Amino acid sequence: MRVLPLLVLAFVAVACVGGDEDSDEPLEPAEASAQLDELVDDIDWFDEPVTRSASIPPPTGANLANTLPPIDEFPIVVQSRGADEVVEVWSSTEKSGEGTDGWMTEAAAAFNDAGLTLADGSTAGVDLRSIASGTGYQFIARGQELPQGFTPSNELWTEMSAEFQTITPISEQTVPNVAGIVMKDETAEQLTADYGELSAANLVDAVIAGDLVMGYTDPFASSTGLNFLVTVLDTIAGGDESQVTSPDVTSVFEQFQRQVPFVALTTLQMRDSVENDTGTLDAFVMEWQTYTNTDSLDSGFQFIPFGVRHDNPLVGVGDISAQDHEVLELFGDFVAGQEWQERAAEVGFDPAPYTSTIEVPSGSTLIEEQNVWKDKKDGGRPVSTVFVVDVSGSMEGTRIQAVRDAMLSAREFIKPATSVGVVEFNDTAIKRLDLGEFDLNQQGRYSAIAEDLSPGGGTAMYDGIVLGLSMLDQQRQTDPDVKPILVVLTDGQTTDGLSFDDVDDVIEGLRIPVYTVGFEADLEELGRLSSLVEAASIDASEQDVEFKIAALFNAGG
Repeated sequence: MRVLPLLVLAFVAVACVGGDEDSDEPLEPAEASAQLDELVDDIDWFDEPVTRSASIPPPTGANLANTLPPIDEFPIVVQSRGADEVVEVWSSTEKSGEGTDGWMTEAAAAFNDAGLTLADGSTAGVDLRSIASGTGYQFIARGQELPQGFTPSNELWTEMSAEFQTITPISEQTVPNVAGIVMKDETAEQLTADYGELSAANLVDAVIAGDLVMGYTDPFASSTGLNFLVTVLDTIAGGDESQVTSPDVTSVFEQFQRQVPFVALTTLQMRDSVENDTGTLDAFVMEWQTYTNTDSLDSGFQFIPFGVRHDNPLVGVGDISAQDHEVLELFGDFVAGQEWQERAAEVGFDPAPYTSTIEVPSGSTLIEEQNVWKDKKDGGRPVSTVFVVDVSGSMEGTRIQAVRDAMLSAREFIKPATSVGVVEFNDTAIKRLDLGEFDLNQQGRYSAIAEDLSPGGGTAMYDGIVLGLSMLDQQRQTDPDVKPILVVLTDGQTTDGLSFDDVDDVIEGLRIPVYTVGFEADLEELGRLSSLVEAASIDASEQDVEFKIAALFNAGG
């Protein structure tokens, strides 16, 4: 692995070639469309349009915080036992998991075992909760559940948190990390040949011209994605924070975003998709520590740092007591010690020296930048979305209720100009709602379908997918500029109808992303399905599916 000089703009170049060297070339779109028509003719499906319209409550605003699951959905991975003064610290997931992602998990356990004491002689302890940086920020902004300490991947989240709660700096760096571009050697060589220096201005121009196909992680959830967004806007604005959300800058950003497909919700999900992909990614955003621990990236790739550093700061949250502050300082000093910094290097927190290339904006500016992204993320293209919903017998009970709630919650995050349709499937596929603009009438029909979901029968998932893809393909033939999205909600393996091998070539050829949300499903197969066209596969529980679908639509359409 080789580290290149600083690049101020992170980008992802996504090739449109799948499979390995021995596989056939992907189908051309026209050929894939013809094969899709044949599949639709072969499957057992029928048209059962919804016949009623549900009442639509007044909008409450598309706020992710309103859909947050119980905080207990995010586990306490280390718990203090018997300490006199205990603080709860929320830690980003790349350091509070297991194995190479478990550096702070190990450090917190050792801290609790050390029996350190405060000035008054009382013992100190830490409860460590593993939670993604963006999700932790959402909880802090809502203000109903607060930790005493918060250590996200970078300081962008603490700046935003300070807009809602008192934030007390404890440690600027608990462990070093940087965000960067992981790029295939041949891609870097080609870009250099075509554009010369890989400068921010050259790359923005190349993307707008359609010479690069972009992708990056959701800036509402991912630290790397938020860093990317801030870097791009800062580049377009020429480093002038006062201009990053101006009409001139957002207009250029909309042109830029027009070339950008959604890839993943978080950096860790990006890593998983890279390790399981079919060879379609030429480059992708990732943190150094994740990159260095991904075996499939050992050779043939280059890492290009960008944006602000990811130094995992530790801050106090809210009106913490003097004792809480002292415990947090003890913890910050403990993990900064030689033993734990050496351990950090062993698990990949050892980036080459790098100085941030942009100034950290204020929290209010960061929130405005997120809102710019939310408004411009589709690049001015019309969006068409089909929900493909599992109503097989295994969805009976609380699962189907969770899907109802999730679909109704998603309604708040779907723009009225988006076209929405619905397909249900059990042992057959059923078209319930033709694609139509998501005005109040369409929202009423969509909501009625969600309310009336009735499970029973087998699972012909790929039949439902084929029917939904056909709806989107027909829409795209009418309007070639449309951005199509398929969202599959399912809880189990396919038992009837078509299989993955029957449809994978068609999906790749159509270039329609298939987002999957699985309830205790065959997540490996769903991951393969979503990775065909760089979509996301989401592992959901009954408790958090509402939040995850809201986050998906907040990011993807």
